[in-house]
Amino acid sequence: MRNPLHSAKLEGGRVLIGFDPGRDKCGIAVVQVLPQRELKVLHREVIPSSAALSRLQALRQQFQAEQVILGNQTTAQAWKSQLESILPPQQIVLVDERHSSQEARQRYWDFYPPRGWQRLLPKGMRVPAKAYDDLVALILVERYCRGRDTAEPT
Repeated sequence: MRNPLHSAKLEGGRVLIGFDPGRDKCGIAVVQVLPQRELKVLHREVIPSSAALSRLQALRQQFQAEQVILGNQTTAQAWKSQLESILPPQQIVLVDERHSSQEARQRYWDFYPPRGWQRLLPKGMRVPAKAYDDLVALILVERYCRGRDTAEPT
């Protein structure tokens, strides 16, 4: 049986890919924008930077994504140049990613509630068990959709 998320055309809204680039690893979130700007997460992952371009291309084709939402800080300009080799410039949107890592670290515990003795620790003292760059990518898409931060096609 075919997975409905993998169909050529998703019903109900446009699809965006959030991309949090890094030197060693990158976060990716594929998000469908539904009516009333409700967001539905279709896919999230953290991958090695060396695999990012091919993975973005595959996900863009799989989900028929319209745009890639890219964080504008750490390694953004280098990644933007690389993305322009596989995407038209108007499909790449830069979003202010300041403080998105801190926000993602806080949100990590919503996705992965602490267990055992970690429940007793204050949120700020807990250490996530795995990378959360995919949550940063999700936050970039949320910021773009809210229009809260500067988001301009490159």
